[in-house]
Amino acid sequence: MTGLAEIRSTFINYFKRHGHEEVKSSTLVPSNDPTLMFTNSGMVQFKNVFTGLESRSYNKAVTSQKCLRAGGKHNDLDNVGYTSRHHTFFEMLGNFSFGNYFKETAIPLAWDLITKEFSLPKNRLLVTVFHTDNEAMDIWKKYAGLSDSQIIKIKSSDNFWSMGATGPCGPCSEIFFDHGSNIAGGPPGSPNEDGDRFVEIWNLVFMQYDQLDNNKREDLPRPSIDTGMGLERMGAVLQNTHDNYNTDLMKALIDESANLSSQKVNGKYNIHHRVIADHIRSISFLIAEGIFPTNDGRGYVLRRIMRRAMRHIHFLGVKEPMLYKMVASLTREMGAAFPELIEAKQLIEESLLNEEIKFRSTLDRGLKLLDKEISRLNKGEKFSGEVAFKLYDTYGFPIDLTQDAVRDIDIEVDIERFNLSMDKQKRLARNAWIGSGEKIIEQVWIDLANNLDPTEFLGYYSLNSQAKILAIVIDGNVTDKIENDKSAELIFNQSPFYAESGGQVSDTGIISNENFEAKIEKVRKISGLMVHKIIVSKGKINNGDLVELVVDANRRKSIAANHSATHLMHQALKDVVGVQVNQRGSLNDSERLRFDFSSNKPISTNDIQKVEQIVNKHILEDTIVDTRVMDLEEAKKIGAQALFGEKYENEVRVVLMGFNSLWDAKSSSLRERFSMELCGGTHVHRTGMIGSFIIKSEMASSSGVRRIEALTGMNAIKYLQLNRLYIDQITSILKIPIEAVDERLNSLLTEKKTLTQKIDQLEKNKPSNSDLGHDKNIKIINGISFVVNKLDNLQMKELRSLTDEYKQKFDKCIILNLSTHVKNTIYTVGVTDNITAKYSAQDIVKILNQLTNGKGGGRLDFAQGGGNEI
Repeated sequence: MTGLAEIRSTFINYFKRHGHEEVKSSTLVPSNDPTLMFTNSGMVQFKNVFTGLESRSYNKAVTSQKCLRAGGKHNDLDNVGYTSRHHTFFEMLGNFSFGNYFKETAIPLAWDLITKEFSLPKNRLLVTVFHTDNEAMDIWKKYAGLSDSQIIKIKSSDNFWSMGATGPCGPCSEIFFDHGSNIAGGPPGSPNEDGDRFVEIWNLVFMQYDQLDNNKREDLPRPSIDTGMGLERMGAVLQNTHDNYNTDLMKALIDESANLSSQKVNGKYNIHHRVIADHIRSISFLIAEGIFPTNDGRGYVLRRIMRRAMRHIHFLGVKEPMLYKMVASLTREMGAAFPELIEAKQLIEESLLNEEIKFRSTLDRGLKLLDKEISRLNKGEKFSGEVAFKLYDTYGFPIDLTQDAVRDIDIEVDIERFNLSMDKQKRLARNAWIGSGEKIIEQVWIDLANNLDPTEFLGYYSLNSQAKILAIVIDGNVTDKIENDKSAELIFNQSPFYAESGGQVSDTGIISNENFEAKIEKVRKISGLMVHKIIVSKGKINNGDLVELVVDANRRKSIAANHSATHLMHQALKDVVGVQVNQRGSLNDSERLRFDFSSNKPISTNDIQKVEQIVNKHILEDTIVDTRVMDLEEAKKIGAQALFGEKYENEVRVVLMGFNSLWDAKSSSLRERFSMELCGGTHVHRTGMIGSFIIKSEMASSSGVRRIEALTGMNAIKYLQLNRLYIDQITSILKIPIEAVDERLNSLLTEKKTLTQKIDQLEKNKPSNSDLGHDKNIKIINGISFVVNKLDNLQMKELRSLTDEYKQKFDKCIILNLSTHVKNTIYTVGVTDNITAKYSAQDIVKILNQLTNGKGGGRLDFAQGGGNEI
């Protein structure tokens, strides 16, 4: 047993045999911890279980957790590829006890696994314990038979774990493997402990205290266990290497990089292959979860990883996109354990290819600037922070990419100057990361959740109910009452009001009894409690009151129609555009639905119409909408769609609607349903209740994500009626039937383009006001200005206007403007009023008529004409 896949399955099956529940890996984007950018350990998904905010149906668990360390506090990016153990993406194997067993069981379980299942020699193992944890030390001695020299007491915080300044905490015990004296490094606690000889393979955390403040710590009533074993590290040990990059999985990816680049694995290109092999994992898993390259937040971390990998591809001498070709090898290696990679394979490849093409155009120019700056540096000088910022701002080089590029020649980047340049940039006033979109839960709700049962939701079957007020909160403080015109947040024992979640807005409505009436404006869910934000219209509310809750039925009906239409549209998009379409966000309110989905290109008008037709077909068929509660794994087996980033319990609600054909309506097989999604939202009872469906717009939302806005029911009808009104107005103005609108509009646009070109030409030929009086064709005789302008392709209107401009410019003048065309010449003559007694514009035009075989006439001060002899 040496392969990483076999190690993973052995670990999980071992703990399953010992009564542990296998829990699937949570997403890389934490759903329960707004302080984390990415999931970085196995315990993250259980954090609320350890703190008591959440309960599970099991009290022992085993996982193989996807982890990522490439941003924020836990950032290993700079070291990846250069060391034997650093990765951006890694798997953390772990077993957990939530008040079930403690040290006396955790240590034997760990020891038996590594010595019996994994067959590690006992003489090459040693452990650390916190210096005051004599209990753990005794267990290691008695059960494992370890000598004093194999147990090292550590005083530092490295062997004492805490969740924060307060909360659960406890000592650690780490298991180390000795790779042998031929590898440099000393045991933990020694001056050279950072070498590769002694490698930590498993950390056992004993949560036995509750830290109340800096000076006070109490025993937890139910001590717990949290452990973490790095799969890649254990793989290296079992495959007889001290380097994680020599394990089977990493070697397969490195070999693929070498094959695609035609560069040998070893030698000067080895680090480049290692970086690419590591980064393709983190990149692919992030995109599979709906993270796309952007300029801020998690998307920026992804872009940094992508571009770092692309730079190393560049140094392999590869000039064409290559990174996207690595995805096939990754899915072969990890797709069985993580099927989301297979499902998102096309999306990952397309996203990578697009980013590679975009970055390739600036990479070469940026590297030239970088090389130029390096060449001018003297020994000991720092790389200019201003140039580093230019590389970032103009060429898209993340700062760590620049640092990575100069580290091989022992040059530092002037980070202080770089940060000053960054501060000046207005667009970077935005926060680089605003967390996961959640707010940290206020202490008042944690306290209430510990003392109150979860609110029972009645809204699937009823829009009104009686309830008892369990808590009143004003400005974060619990109170006993609330009076007229005041706002507060209330918790009831039960409620028909839907709390905002899953893209569906909350219900609104009325709360009342004989003593008061209030409006419910919004409902949110916090740790199982449904929190109702209200404004009192009249009377006084007391805690403990019995009340009547009434949901706004018409609003709920519209929201349900939009939510159900979203499900139908999601499946229709998969059928029309492709299975790679996955939901990336949604909003279902009473006016419209908004749906974000993965796609790197716009949806064609023809495909939009196909989607509309499919959805409306299912609406017209008016089939029943079913909801089933079932086990999560069972739901996945029947094909129910689970959305990326959503956190699901073991028992889930599946919403089924439509049939693949009307014949299937007679079948009892769930697989014949058109749409099956895991969803806790409210829906119509029959598809016909949606009424109608129309897509209003389709546009880009962000890189790799498109957004559709659509309407249902009367809102869709009103939108179509408004469009018909616009069309009727157009046909009325153009005086043509609707069938001819397209041809006529194209004709008008062509005509407009031609006229615009002519106008541009006329404007080009027309003398400007600033040129008046400076023309070489102006002569002054006896105080009178004689102006003669010979122009091309001007119309009579422009000639008259030009004549008037000269009259305003000069006190006494005679102006002759001629414009030649292909077959004729037109002309105007102007005479200022103060000399018309002596000179006549009419007489001058008569002479021009004779010369051009033309005709024309006018007044004493102005005349015009035209002839066909040019």
